[in-house]
Amino acid sequence: MRGSHPIPAVSLLLALVVALYPMLSDSGASSRNSAARASGNAYLGFDRNVYPGDDAFPVLRKTFSFSSYWLSPPPKETVNTWRGKRELLRSQGFGFAVLYRGRSTGEIKTDAVAKQKGASDARSAADAAKAEGFAPGTIIFLDVEEGGRLPGSYHAYLRTWTDELAGAGYRSGVYCSAIPVSESGGVTISTAADIRNNIGAREIVYWVFNDACPPSPGCAAPRIPPPISASGAAYAAIWQTAQSPRRKERTARCATTYHTDGNCYAPGDAAHAWFLDVNVANSPDPSAGAKQ
Repeated sequence: MRGSHPIPAVSLLLALVVALYPMLSDSGASSRNSAARASGNAYLGFDRNVYPGDDAFPVLRKTFSFSSYWLSPPPKETVNTWRGKRELLRSQGFGFAVLYRGRSTGEIKTDAVAKQKGASDARSAADAAKAEGFAPGTIIFLDVEEGGRLPGSYHAYLRTWTDELAGAGYRSGVYCSAIPVSESGGVTISTAADIRNNIGAREIVYWVFNDACPPSPGCAAPRIPPPISASGAAYAAIWQTAQSPRRKERTARCATTYHTDGNCYAPGDAAHAWFLDVNVANSPDPSAGAKQ
């Protein structure tokens, strides 16, 4: 049996340094994730509509554990510039928050249209996910941009989307607002709460945005991210804390955290080349999209 001889003091010191190095280093992914785990499994990520270019990711990886990834053209865009980039991001250690553009309420006027659009959008999202290499079980977040209470036909659209996506082997998520909206009679409602009240027994994962300061820290990338429970939707898996450009009416108390042009940039982006939105998640791979 080997290893029975006394170990010199120098060797003990070297072994101690090697053991502690991941906790002492600030440059590697392991140190970022260790700090995040200490704050209750909170990980920083970013999202943006337009692909920032291959050169951006070594810089962004110094701060972020995951990136958004569009399966469709984002809102107000006619092309999807993220297509074909999954393996490059995965090879650099990024997890994913996978997105598909949802319909506007104006496009969903009746339950019949809701079911037709929900089914066709889910099939399109599943086909795109498969083409990009995302395995079955990946969570695909439907991007819902409108705030407040949604019409009944839109809830029918979301239910159909969720059912059809599950039938295709993928899991359903929704990106939506957690900001309370006032209604008559002193009632307030957020889109996230409204969806949760109407989705039924279906499983759906929530990615919420609430950039109001507070609770948001603004355009910040703290070593220990804020808890997702502060977002206004404690059940959410991702909280988008900052948007570019900032919304002045909600971010006055954290305005100095944004660049003077109103956008949010990563700490390592000295040239301010890639404005982005900042997110906190309970996983470094919130869509479970990095698996083979």
